[in-house]
Amino acid sequence: MEDFEVYEIVNILGLLLGITLGAVAQKKQFCFSGSIKDYILTKSTMRGSSVIMAMITAIITTTLVATQFELDLTQTVYYKENINYFAIIFGAILFGIGMMLADGCSNRQLIKFAQGDINSLITLIFIGIFAYATTKGFLFGYLNPFTNNETLISWSSAIENFTMNIYVVITLLSIILIYLIKKVKRVWSLVDGVAVGLLVAASWYITGVIGEESMERTIDLTGITFVYPTGKTLEFFTYYQVNELNFSISLVIGVLVGAFFMSKVNKKYSFGCTANQNINRTKYNMIGGALMGTGGVLSIGCTVGQGLTGLSTLAFASALAIITIFISAVITALFLNKKNKLPMCFIFEWKDNTPNYQI
Repeated sequence: MEDFEVYEIVNILGLLLGITLGAVAQKKQFCFSGSIKDYILTKSTMRGSSVIMAMITAIITTTLVATQFELDLTQTVYYKENINYFAIIFGAILFGIGMMLADGCSNRQLIKFAQGDINSLITLIFIGIFAYATTKGFLFGYLNPFTNNETLISWSSAIENFTMNIYVVITLLSIILIYLIKKVKRVWSLVDGVAVGLLVAASWYITGVIGEESMERTIDLTGITFVYPTGKTLEFFTYYQVNELNFSISLVIGVLVGAFFMSKVNKKYSFGCTANQNINRTKYNMIGGALMGTGGVLSIGCTVGQGLTGLSTLAFASALAIITIFISAVITALFLNKKNKLPMCFIFEWKDNTPNYQI
């Protein structure tokens, strides 16, 4: 790669990282929102265990990378100055509702679209539009007085956005993991969670270590996240200014490519779904996408952006965001299930556990 500029190498590596993430996520259908739905509908904890394993792996490996290469993760967006916890909580609530309505978070929608679900394209478009509108567009003017409210920021400052103790966090996540897997031998089947966690650490290395050498462009220290990058990807394809191509856009494109080609090999997960016919998927995808686009920006990330990437920095704000997203999503899922509008697409169960239920 000697003939490439540093920022071009970063973009290429972002594409390759995205391809790997897309392939892994499609192969095992890695999904935060899906893990909630699995437990409510079938009591399955397999995908939930993979998510927790990804969190543990991301935290440990990111800490190792940051220590080895002296990366200051407090310079990332997850430690932004004048943080407004009220905006983060509000955004997380919106995102949690949106991802359950649309049947998948932003990363999940990329995977579903790549394997053939056209409804996910609707969600992605609405995520992108509303993420951009919240950041720079028509919604910014309405939300800015709230997100930059001096009183709320002052109240938020009462609790410093501190770096959590890694031993405490890993211990708590390990306890949750043990509860979910039930049997120790099942941990070996969580290879997708390990892979996703490693990719989070790799993203920090690419942007923070390799990207630091860039003289042509400033490369932000960033990890894997999908809400605002989805908006930037739509803008990129709309205007096609090649100089706007960056790590995050390359990542989004890579996930689509990786998931698409893996779906040609791993054909058992089609876009078909046994969802109840009284579910208006188009309406739910539109509303869910809009809520995720706005909520993801306000909460400074999605289930991957905050739940994995942000949490890997051990920022308190990230823990607050992902916990709020989880609670909001669970409440929404329980409500939808009560109305018989929580779609069952596939059953994800441990190989050593024969379920006593069928689709």
